[in-house]
Amino acid sequence: MIAAASDAIWDNGGACGTRYSVICLSGTNLGEPHPCNGNSVIVTIVEYCPPPGCRGTLDLSQEAFSSIANPDAGKININFESL
Repeated sequence: MIAAASDAIWDNGGACGTRYSVICLSGTNLGEPHPCNGNSVIVTIVEYCPPPGCRGTLDLSQEAFSSIANPDAGKININFESL
């Protein structure tokens, strides 16, 4: 399970290899108001996600995203903490 880090946590590459526990808090659009399934996932930062493509803190891989939320949601609010 992998993710890319935005400027908020990238730290000039210092975040690479850091593991985070991530949980879905809520949806961000009207299309899928309740996307969260209650699961958490542990991801490892493997790359940088530059703006403007990365509008959040973490860009989860498809596999990681779908393990905590409905993939149709597209974007979700998360809580994450370093391990």
